[in-house]
Amino acid sequence: MSSNNHGAPVSEPAVRMVDGVKIYGEGETAVRALGGVSLRIERGQFTAIMGPSGSGKSTLLHTLAGLDTLEGGEAFIDGVALSTLKDRDLTLLRREKVGFVFQTFNLIPTLNAEENILLPISIAREDVEQDWFDQIVGTLGLDDRLHHLPTQLSGGQQQRVAVARALISRPIIVCADEPTGNLDSRASDELLGFIRAAVDNIGQTVVMVTHDPTVAAYADQVVFLEDGKVIHEMTDPNAESIFDYLKSLGE
Repeated sequence: MSSNNHGAPVSEPAVRMVDGVKIYGEGETAVRALGGVSLRIERGQFTAIMGPSGSGKSTLLHTLAGLDTLEGGEAFIDGVALSTLKDRDLTLLRREKVGFVFQTFNLIPTLNAEENILLPISIAREDVEQDWFDQIVGTLGLDDRLHHLPTQLSGGQQQRVAVARALISRPIIVCADEPTGNLDSRASDELLGFIRAAVDNIGQTVVMVTHDPTVAAYADQVVFLEDGKVIHEMTDPNAESIFDYLKSLGE
């Protein structure tokens, strides 16, 4: 069986979960945030996770990314079972194989755009792959903003810097939690277009939590959660089909 550059069999998805269970609290106050979720995120695929408030969207994203642990079942990143890793090894795996984009941009205000993008490389004390850096910056349209501080950038530009930072270490998967939540519609559309380009042109795998059908329509598939369980998966979505399905849940 052939392998990719990261050593895992090509047939192994970027990330998967098998019967994932997550419980917060104990006894009568316990909340079952995930109730036996099984999910595959294929390589080079853009997946959106949707569902009502409290459905487990962010919990699913965080447990897939190794930011939180499961009480039952297993999550795998690039074929590695997360529960088998010690804390230090899990931290290294997240640093090497997972990129994060949050609703708040989380840029360092004293660093310019280029320095913010290269921060994961600097922390890991690795050399910059200049061709890869140039490709990401070009894809995200940041060539003329590299020497600007975050305060000199628009919200959309700051979020594109955050996406570039997530991509620079060539992660297996980029996890985005409501990445357009603080953007206006134009900046949101631009950002999603750039993420879509990273998937199509660079082969990046992206999983994104959103509540907005228009945002989710940029994805290759949409996974719907309710009460901590996957209730539906939609491929080749559009905003209308997503909205119609969400509307049917409320009827």
